[in-house]
Amino acid sequence: MVPFGFSSGLPNPMVGSTLTAWLATEGVDKTTIGLFALVSLPYNLKFLWAPLMDRFQLPFLTRRRGWIFVTQWLLFAAVGALGFSSPTDAPNMVAVAALIVAFISASQDIVSDAYRTDVLPAQERASGTAVFVAGYRFAMIIAGAGALILSDHVSWTTVYLLLGGMIALSSIATLLAPKPALQAKPPASWQEAVVVPVKEFFSRRGSVRWTLSMLTIVGLYKVGDAIAGHMLIPFMLDVGFSRTEVGAILKGLGLATTIGGALLGGVLVARWGLRRTLISFGILQAVANILYASLALVGKDYALMTVAIGVDNLCGGLGTAAFVAFLMTLCNQRFTAFQYALLSSLSSVAGRFLGAGGGWMVEQWDWPLFFIITILAAVPAIVLLFIADIPEEQPDPDAEPELVEA
Repeated sequence: MVPFGFSSGLPNPMVGSTLTAWLATEGVDKTTIGLFALVSLPYNLKFLWAPLMDRFQLPFLTRRRGWIFVTQWLLFAAVGALGFSSPTDAPNMVAVAALIVAFISASQDIVSDAYRTDVLPAQERASGTAVFVAGYRFAMIIAGAGALILSDHVSWTTVYLLLGGMIALSSIATLLAPKPALQAKPPASWQEAVVVPVKEFFSRRGSVRWTLSMLTIVGLYKVGDAIAGHMLIPFMLDVGFSRTEVGAILKGLGLATTIGGALLGGVLVARWGLRRTLISFGILQAVANILYASLALVGKDYALMTVAIGVDNLCGGLGTAAFVAFLMTLCNQRFTAFQYALLSSLSSVAGRFLGAGGGWMVEQWDWPLFFIITILAAVPAIVLLFIADIPEEQPDPDAEPELVEA
C-alpha cells in the first residue's frame, strides 16, 4: 500500500501548489496562475470515465494492476512533457500538459482505490488505508516542499523529470503486488458498467430508504472538517500567527498527527468494528474544532495553537481511516472503480459548496461561532450512524439485486 499511496500522491502537487510556485518564479501574472486551478478538475470528475476501467481489462496483470501499471508509465511521460514546457513562452501548452497529468493521475486514483478495496480483507481495510495515506502524504511532501527546495539548485525541468521517475519506479510494486483473493467478473457491457452499478446500489437491503441513509452519511460525515479546513489558514493569520509559523506547524505536526491518527484508526476499526469507530471518530473530529473556537477567544497563543492543530489532525486521521473503510465496504467488487469514484466524489460535494460560504459565515458571526457551526454540521451524519444498519462486509458480487420497496 505504501508505494501505491506514494504513486497516487506525487502528481497532485505537480499540478497544484508546485506548479503555481513554478509559474510564480517564471513571472506569470496572478490572474493566469489563478486560472490554472482549473487543471485539477479531472480529480472531481473522475467518476465519468471510471466505468471504462471497470468494463475493460488489459491483456496483462489483473484488471486493476494492469491499469495502474499503464497509468504510472503514462504519468512518467506526461510529467516529462510538462517539465519540458515553458510557462513564459507557451503557457497554454503548460496548461494542456498539466491537464493531461491531472487526467492520468485521477485515472490512477480510480484503479488504486479499486485495487485497495478488492485486495484488502475486511479486517485490514482501515489499517491498509492508513498505510496508503502515509505513503500519499509522504509523496506530497516530496513533490511539494521537496520540489521547491530542489528548484533552488536545479532547473524545474530536472525537478519534474525526477518526480516522474519516482512514479515510474513505483510500477515495480505494481508488478509484485498480490492478486485479490476474489476475482469478480467484469461488467460485460456498457449498460452493465454504468446502469447496473447504480441499480445494484439502490437495490440493496430491498430498501431505497437504507440506500439514501448511506449516501447521506457519505455526503455529510466529513462536512464539518471540510468547512473548517477551508478557512483554517485565514483564521490562523487573522489571529496573528505568521505564515512561517502556520506553515511549519500545519505541515510538520499536522502531517505527523494525521498519519498517526490514520494508523491508530486502522487498528481500532479492526478491534471495535465499523459502526462503533465511525460514531466515536465522527464525534471526536467534530468536537476537536472547539479548540479552534477557544483559540479565537483567547487570541495568539502558541501552546493552544499547537494543541488545536495536533488534536484536530489526529482526530481527522482517525475519522479518515474509519470513513474510507466504510466507503470500501459499500462497493461491490464487480463495479468497485465506478462505485468508489462516485462515493468519494459525493463525500466532497457538500464540504466544497458549504466551505465556499465559510468566509461569509465568519463575516456574519465571527470565528468562535463559525467553529461551533462546523461542529453542529456533523450532527446529522452521526445521528444516522446510530440508527442506520451499517454493513460490516461488502455485498456479494454474484448475488442478484433484491426487489426494491415501492
